[in-house]
Amino acid sequence: MLKDLSHYRDKYLKGELIENKLPLNPIDLFSKWFNEIENLGNEREPNAMSLSTVDNKMFPTTRIVLLKEFSDLGFIFYTNYNSRKGIHIKNNPQVCMSFYWPSLERQVIIHGTVKKISDLKSKKYFNSRPESSRIGAIVSNQSEIIPSRDYIDNKLKNFDINVDNLVKPKHWGGYNVTPQSVEFWQGRESRLHDRIIYVKEKDKWIINRLSP
Repeated sequence: MLKDLSHYRDKYLKGELIENKLPLNPIDLFSKWFNEIENLGNEREPNAMSLSTVDNKMFPTTRIVLLKEFSDLGFIFYTNYNSRKGIHIKNNPQVCMSFYWPSLERQVIIHGTVKKISDLKSKKYFNSRPESSRIGAIVSNQSEIIPSRDYIDNKLKNFDINVDNLVKPKHWGGYNVTPQSVEFWQGRESRLHDRIIYVKEKDKWIINRLSP
């Protein structure tokens, strides 16, 4: 079966990236862009990002995760450390994150190195989650093969909900991604998009323009 998608066309006219208007730190620009997309209100989850990891055979896997915090120290997300992504990260802490905000015709691509955050910080975040989310993290051995949907439904049904059982599992917590490069992509007319990349060299960010 052939599905021809060549008729899909769009124009990109909503912004620009000009060097003399750029901050020296990419986190400042990321924060500006994130605030703009958040205030616009057109994206259901503006903090949704693609996270790519690599297994021990060098095959990449990409999935959507939710960014929960960012600062000059990096980008934080939470997951099961025993999940597929967790195992990949343990073997290779180099990852790629990508944000796509079509309502403003923007992308951000981040390459960086991952480290676990403190268990205390992970506990604080875990305890702030809705009860249903905490239960889900406890009953699911993320990425493991299971026999059926009934299997996980029954685990949820039989879970004993009390304060003592709603504690963060040892294998669940946060990762911080320290960026080594951050690329900002702004759609432009005629597919001649603006691409600005920040690369960390020692303690300084080097800024360059990439050809579209």
